[in-house]
Amino acid sequence: MKPAPTLSSAFLTPTGQSLPQPLLDLRAQRGTALTDMPLPTRKTENWKYSSRYLQLTEALAGTLPAAGKSGSALAVSGYHVVFHNGIMVPEASDYPDVDGIEIKRFADLDDDEARELAERLDNTLDAEAVQLARLNSARFEDGLLIRLAPNAVLDQPLFVISETDAHCSGSAYPRIYLDAGRHSQITVVEEYISHGDEPAMVNAVTEFTLADGAQVTNVRLSAEGENVQHIGATGVRQGAHSRFDSHCVGFGGPMRRHDLQVRLEQSGANCRLNGVVVTQGKQHYDNHTVIEHVAPHCESEETYRNIAADQSHAVFNGRIHIHQDAQKSNANMSNKNLLLSTGAEIDTKPELEIYADDVKCAHGATIGQLDETSIFYLVSRGIDRRNARTLLTMAFINELISQIPVESVRATAQARLNHFIDQTFTEA
Repeated sequence: MKPAPTLSSAFLTPTGQSLPQPLLDLRAQRGTALTDMPLPTRKTENWKYSSRYLQLTEALAGTLPAAGKSGSALAVSGYHVVFHNGIMVPEASDYPDVDGIEIKRFADLDDDEARELAERLDNTLDAEAVQLARLNSARFEDGLLIRLAPNAVLDQPLFVISETDAHCSGSAYPRIYLDAGRHSQITVVEEYISHGDEPAMVNAVTEFTLADGAQVTNVRLSAEGENVQHIGATGVRQGAHSRFDSHCVGFGGPMRRHDLQVRLEQSGANCRLNGVVVTQGKQHYDNHTVIEHVAPHCESEETYRNIAADQSHAVFNGRIHIHQDAQKSNANMSNKNLLLSTGAEIDTKPELEIYADDVKCAHGATIGQLDETSIFYLVSRGIDRRNARTLLTMAFINELISQIPVESVRATAQARLNHFIDQTFTEA
């Protein structure tokens, strides 16, 4: 029997040494632990639909070059932090310097701060379920630490722009850790973009810890080019009466995957997860979500929509786990999927795992095509067939796009979706 492929040593050898020693030690520990780790195959349950798209070649093992002195060319208004190939660019960033809100790059932490951070990294993610998140821990060159004191409120969204310069093959490992104090509030927008047409890989990890009463909104837009693989993971741990809102918009590529894991650890915690994915051509996108109801009296609401065209492939695997002591839990999951061609494929697997008696839980999934009766109705009233299909497709996802709380992200997502539809519906 042919042995399963393993993670090569080249992927476990970072080049940058600008981090504080405790973080360098953490990287070394993670690299040692990952030595000879088997790569996901079709027999790996949570990768069975995606393993064939994963290409960890030797060319991608190298680190992409750091930004030059000029930094990023992005023009971003408001609070923003720019990462270029996984390394923060201070001269291209503009973030608040106010009491109660601390924003630092990993490279600028002192040893005590770095030691405390090293003890907390990876604590929000299940290593067995998110195998490749530990690759980020073995390779990150820099990262962003955000700390909110109790009752601190950031008055406008903080944009974290992760820019990949794919003019040469390689990989980037952006990292974000946010610690929200009691009753603090913040909105963080992650936007992943790329330039260049050579193969590249982005392995991004973001972690959130919410103290009692904290409110965090996370908007995540994955919009790299056709040549960029993106493997992302987001981990969340919530305290009592905290609230976490997630809005993910993903555009397909050669290999796109996002794992989102939320733990409701104290009574009264609440989370809402919204997601929209579109794929075309031979693109692939895989969303895996897990919501752990650990404590009683917690609520979760999850709504994901997928649209697949041409010969593309979209995947949704959502699991809600109600622990034994999580009485009075209220959880709902909905996944609706739209196929725009006979060659497209969507796989969906909603799961409920319930060990408590007094709970309210529901889940549902649908896969279908545009309704011909609805198309005929619109055509009969003077709308051409192409516009009729466009209206019905946009109606399918606008419910979620309209809920994105940041206007500029809504506009960007809408523009990209319009472009997707223009390319998909070519008939008159």
